[in-house]
Amino acid sequence: MSQTETKSEKRRVPSGHRIGIVGGGQLAKMTALSAMELGCEIVILEKSQNTPSSSLAAEILYGDWDKPETLLQLAERVDVVSLENEFVDAKSLQTVEDAGHLLYPGAKTIGLVQDKLIQKQTLADVGIALAPFAVVNTKQDILEAAKDLAWPLVLKARRNGYDGKGNATLQSADDIDNGWAKLDGDNRELYVEGFCDFVAELAIMITRSADGKMVNYPVVESVQKDHICHVIRAPARIDDALAREAIELARKAVTTINGVGTIGVEMFLTEDKRIILNEMAPRVHNSGHYTIEACECSQFENHVRAILGLPLGSTRMVAPAAVMINMLGEEQGTGYPVGIEQALAVKGAHIHVYGKTTTNLGRKMGHITALGLDIKQAEQTANQAADCIRFGAQK
Repeated sequence: MSQTETKSEKRRVPSGHRIGIVGGGQLAKMTALSAMELGCEIVILEKSQNTPSSSLAAEILYGDWDKPETLLQLAERVDVVSLENEFVDAKSLQTVEDAGHLLYPGAKTIGLVQDKLIQKQTLADVGIALAPFAVVNTKQDILEAAKDLAWPLVLKARRNGYDGKGNATLQSADDIDNGWAKLDGDNRELYVEGFCDFVAELAIMITRSADGKMVNYPVVESVQKDHICHVIRAPARIDDALAREAIELARKAVTTINGVGTIGVEMFLTEDKRIILNEMAPRVHNSGHYTIEACECSQFENHVRAILGLPLGSTRMVAPAAVMINMLGEEQGTGYPVGIEQALAVKGAHIHVYGKTTTNLGRKMGHITALGLDIKQAEQTANQAADCIRFGAQK
């Protein structure tokens, strides 16, 4: 930056030609596909080679994305930087903004979300309904928390937990030692939540521009399998009043963290018809993959639009119902999708294979989306195709 060039002058409106993405997995890949349709080039920062998005990138940088100097190398090559995950150190991300580069979502947003305890405290401060929670620094703290929260409790890692990794359900005091050991409580910051006895898990994708404009996708039902998203049913089979409440909650949460881009909000529906916010992910999200085929503008395209300052697209569904099924690895082995020929013969099934070279049990390898006149019809089609494909077997 020259002596006469101010930080505000360097913080220019992006041209739309080059987008930097921290992380090169399937989320970056699907974002890149949408960006390329709008004439953009993608530059990826990754820690390892042979990631799903590598074949789409105009340029790939390899390095530690928690180091400020590595992030700055990416930022200097692009018009705007975005993130595939929320695990990049927020303090390191701040150096990108301090140097005058555009970063969406911003470092402050990531800092409020990546530590789940801070996320909970931030949302609680504005009156958003949450499961009760408490800080725990010792095993004795868990016993003290149980006096107020009651058993069972969910012990959680404050950072770097996803797909059930970083969670341990404690039915009673007898489970504390195992839960503490599982989450490495002696070396890792933890907290506890009261167990939410829900009847359904809901999710919604919100896209928000830097100027505060927002669009929301339909509320969907999320079905988990071994703590990993297995099925998404869109729209959720809830009444209009509950759907409006969920949308209002999600919009308030996204505004509270000043989120920019597409953001996933996961919620619980209780038996007494209350909506409880579970967690937020400041990025495109598994529960929004159905939008590629089911909505006029996908979560990925709207994310690109938001970070480039372009008008947000319509989130209207193009069919009455859609179902997405995640394809997960069944064993350790090749990432080749055995049975894809049979799956492609299923009419109405849209197959997405992420291109990972290897798989293991529970690894997300792809997804299938089907549209229908109702949820039942869409789910039958998606299941028919999903039953054909297996990851982990030899060709």
